[in-house]
Amino acid sequence: MAIHKLRRFVGEIAELVDSTASETALLEQGGLALRELIRVDDWLPEAYAQPSPDRYQQFLLYTDVRQRFSVVSFVWGPGQRTPVHDHTVWGLIGVLRGAELAASYERTADGTLRQSGEEIRLDAGDVEAVSPAIGDIHRVRNAYDDRVSISIHVYGANIGAVRRSTYPPDAPPKPFVSGYSNTTLPNLWDLSKEVRHS
Repeated sequence: MAIHKLRRFVGEIAELVDSTASETALLEQGGLALRELIRVDDWLPEAYAQPSPDRYQQFLLYTDVRQRFSVVSFVWGPGQRTPVHDHTVWGLIGVLRGAELAASYERTADGTLRQSGEEIRLDAGDVEAVSPAIGDIHRVRNAYDDRVSISIHVYGANIGAVRRSTYPPDAPPKPFVSGYSNTTLPNLWDLSKEVRHS
């Protein structure tokens, strides 16, 4: 297991958050770092890649001590989908295994939501950005009805604690806080094996 790749990625995102004032630049450079992380699928611990038959899983992999960003794995069982929802913060989504279909939504002049364009397909290795500045409301689903897909997400907050909304059809927005599916985190900081073998 190449967990050092996740540790390096967390360091890169922390450095970007510390040094980059422009959200556009952060999303661009963070997207490159995420693309590198998901390029080879050999680092995600199995405990954070397990589907549930009931709903998609959101596993916290890391959150910054000041909650400026978090990294999560989304595990999609066959055919699973989100409701239409927002994020309220910047985010990057990179597909590690399988594929996702994402439909963006926009507000019309009267405040209602409508789908904006066709669904886009994200295959393994693809990265997409969201943010209130560029488009923050979407619905995502596993592109497959017969297998699991996994995506890695980075958000500009501790996303499991952020007050957000879902958008049911013909009903007002419904507030929610997502939380996480796991109660333990991967140990990124045990360097003992690397030190012993160096």
